[in-house]
Amino acid sequence: MTRRPRILAIAEAANPEWVSVPLVGWSLAHALRDMADVHLVTQIRNRDAIVRAGLTEGVDFTAIDSETFAKPMWKLAEKLRMGEGKGWTIVQAVNALSYPYFERLVWQQFGCAITRGDYDIVHRITPLSPTSASSLAGRCAKVGVPFVLGPLNGGVPWPEGFDDIRRAEKEFLAPLRRAYKLLPGAKATLDQASAILAGSRFTASDMPERHQGKILYLPENGIDPARFNRRARPPKGPLRASFLGRLVPYKGPDMLIEAAAPVLRAKAMVLDIIGDGPMMADLRALADRLGVTEQIIFHGWQAHDAVQDILCQSHVFAFPSIREFGGGVVLEAMALGVPPLIVDYAGPGELVDATTGIKTPIGTRAEIIEAFRAQLLALSQDPAQLHPLAEAAFQRVQDHFVWARKAEQVRAVYDWVLDGATAPKPVLL
Repeated sequence: MTRRPRILAIAEAANPEWVSVPLVGWSLAHALRDMADVHLVTQIRNRDAIVRAGLTEGVDFTAIDSETFAKPMWKLAEKLRMGEGKGWTIVQAVNALSYPYFERLVWQQFGCAITRGDYDIVHRITPLSPTSASSLAGRCAKVGVPFVLGPLNGGVPWPEGFDDIRRAEKEFLAPLRRAYKLLPGAKATLDQASAILAGSRFTASDMPERHQGKILYLPENGIDPARFNRRARPPKGPLRASFLGRLVPYKGPDMLIEAAAPVLRAKAMVLDIIGDGPMMADLRALADRLGVTEQIIFHGWQAHDAVQDILCQSHVFAFPSIREFGGGVVLEAMALGVPPLIVDYAGPGELVDATTGIKTPIGTRAEIIEAFRAQLLALSQDPAQLHPLAEAAFQRVQDHFVWARKAEQVRAVYDWVLDGATAPKPVLL
């Protein structure tokens, strides 16, 4: 377009002070303000944080009060998931049932403006989950306003051989993950969307063949250069590796300690574990049992600035998680120039290539431990081999994953939808 497009950005979860999905929703919607005239529509729980970020309610954004339905449904989800931070598929299933009320209120407030053409595009950014159908897609189609959906991500199958971890995470609904396609509105949402942003190749491949021509690959995670503004400078001495994440089984901190044990005992490596969670006591006991306590620093939960300080001391980011949809922490390490060592599965496997990090095949627990052990041993003997990976990892983030670059990619999608321009080519295939 010759003028800036007018975008009604729907992001039920959008909060600059939170992490995960709310931070993605906020970051993308906010970055798009440099590319388009954006009015953000979000849930009322995000209002105060957005005001503190400098936006004006009623001008820059609108907060929708859907608490009448959202609050009791959230309490239900918390009760069903039987443990804080677990049962993610249960939460998504409940959200898929409660979210339509939010969109109903959005249409009540903005339906007339959409109908008379006040917005060139309606873009639903969050929920990221493909399980949440959208009534707005059909309403926009009826009045001739393009509807952009996504980025969507999720539904990655649990790898074989890890059913014990799946059960420990209360992921009882995971085997039924494809059932969401039978929910009312799921098919119509995809049919009526003008463009679909897929946050992962798996999500793109899991959608019907008839929609492939309007699906574009755009990983949902991004980096704010103001938050990640340093470069790693690991000190001389033994290999320094770091792990960042919630201390739960599927992220593999215990596998990492077992893999690193021989290198740690030889005093050829120091391991920083950043994060907290239900495994903390067991991980400390494991380190003691393996005789590597002196070589591991358990930092616990750390504020963002402190996380940067620790990561910037690292030669490598060691992250043997077996099921990450997005892998945001991998990007965070890369943004600091810390190359990742990861399991080649789901999100991290798509973010990392041979020029920016090291990927080990998905396999059994024993196979992952052995693969990580071999890599850590080799790196401890020659940390210099990480230098070109560190530079390439940093540059990859700058080229494709800072929020300004991602906003440019989305703007290209808007132009494609509005003007029939050539479909944007995925830059990360």
